[in-house]
Amino acid sequence: MRREAPRWLPRIAGVAVATAVSVVGIAILARGVAASNAAVGLSDAAGDALAVPRWLYVATGGAAIGASALLAGFVTDRGFVAAIHRWRRDLGGGRVRRVAGTAAGVVGAGLVTLVVYRGFAGPQISTVNFAVVVTFAGGRAGLTMAAYLVGNVWPALNPLRALSRLPTGIVAYPDRLGRWPALAGILLLVWVETTTGVTSRPDVLATAVLGYAVVAVAGVLLVGGDAWARNADPIATAFRFYGRVAPLSWEAGRLTASIPGMRLVPDVDPDGNVVGRDEGANTADRLVSGLDDVAIAVALVWELTFSGFVTTEQGAAAVRAVAAVGAPPVAIYATLFFGGFAAFYLAFLGAARVATRLLRTTRSPRTLAVAFAPSLLIVAAGYHLAHYFGFFLSLSPSLAAALVSPLSAPANPTVFTLPAWVSALNIAFVLGGHLVAIWVAHSTAYRLFPSRLQAIRSQYPFVLVMIGYTAVSLWLISLPTASPAFLG
Repeated sequence: MRREAPRWLPRIAGVAVATAVSVVGIAILARGVAASNAAVGLSDAAGDALAVPRWLYVATGGAAIGASALLAGFVTDRGFVAAIHRWRRDLGGGRVRRVAGTAAGVVGAGLVTLVVYRGFAGPQISTVNFAVVVTFAGGRAGLTMAAYLVGNVWPALNPLRALSRLPTGIVAYPDRLGRWPALAGILLLVWVETTTGVTSRPDVLATAVLGYAVVAVAGVLLVGGDAWARNADPIATAFRFYGRVAPLSWEAGRLTASIPGMRLVPDVDPDGNVVGRDEGANTADRLVSGLDDVAIAVALVWELTFSGFVTTEQGAAAVRAVAAVGAPPVAIYATLFFGGFAAFYLAFLGAARVATRLLRTTRSPRTLAVAFAPSLLIVAAGYHLAHYFGFFLSLSPSLAAALVSPLSAPANPTVFTLPAWVSALNIAFVLGGHLVAIWVAHSTAYRLFPSRLQAIRSQYPFVLVMIGYTAVSLWLISLPTASPAFLG
């Protein structure tokens, strides 16, 4: 009598094949790519020439993402899919959190104070100034990487926590504003970072940090610390979104471990609808529940794409070419920045509309956009790691020296020279983020639709958008870097 194959064999085989295709794609791409984009104004990384045609490896990267999405469609066991994103392990640590949180708050307040002081009083050389090194190598690179690789520690470091002991919340936060103020703040911070010289002029950075602190304190006193952090504070919002990718989190006062990225699979009600911001009792734990949250997820992807473009030789040449016909540089950068964000955002909303028409479902495009948007955060994390991993490693000696001796600048700052293979990791980071994002989208689809065919087909438009994001990002990290035009 012929024995029937175990039920788990097809799904394990499907995952194995998808992984193999991805690894092969990464290996092919990594062989010829050694370029890296760094933070504006702090590093001038150079890229080696590609050993294969750029169009070929970009197309191969997009094909790897598409093939992985198709192969993920073979994993149709709902129990298996649910078991992946629901897996949790209680690690305890409630008492440790209270003690460490108090200490972290003091450290955060001290660091902000030192950033402002050393920005004005320290040497006005970006590579040795405490404010610039700690803000960008420590915060923009290191702390953000820790948020999505380990867990979000910003709520503990946030110096505004101390204001919670004061009378706050003079007025109620207007619910109709949603988190659009946080989105505006994120875009504004990226614009300031890119165009104002804060990465190269410590005094300008200190002024910006001081201005941000004044606005934040006023906001906390006006609407309350929790409402401000969740709806209007761009830094807290960005860290909270990135932190949902991480394997470690605090749930009900306990440290909990999960599979990285799986906490992004959204909550649904018994009818399979995504639970909105005002529905249910646990609204504070919901990450994406409106189009404002969708826009924030897209913005975290776009801002890294924008910074990657303007710090390449081709990007600088394009800006100079447009400026040569009489366009003001600031208008060029503004059009590129805000126009590019609008294009990314509309592309994702367009994918939701196409999916609705393709499935002929009663679910609205808004519902699908809200449900699938969290997967973009893994894409953003992969982009961020590709942009800042080498940057963080190279400046880690300077960062350590600044933290050990914040009141004196090193006479000879140490910067690591990284081997070429470190740059090749950028390809793995980008593709790895997209592959995990596809699995999150796959799990989301199976939460939304009772039909397996609907669940699989609903992913196609979003995967096509992800392939577009992949092609753009792979193209950018293949280009040699340069200082942005007119911003040096």
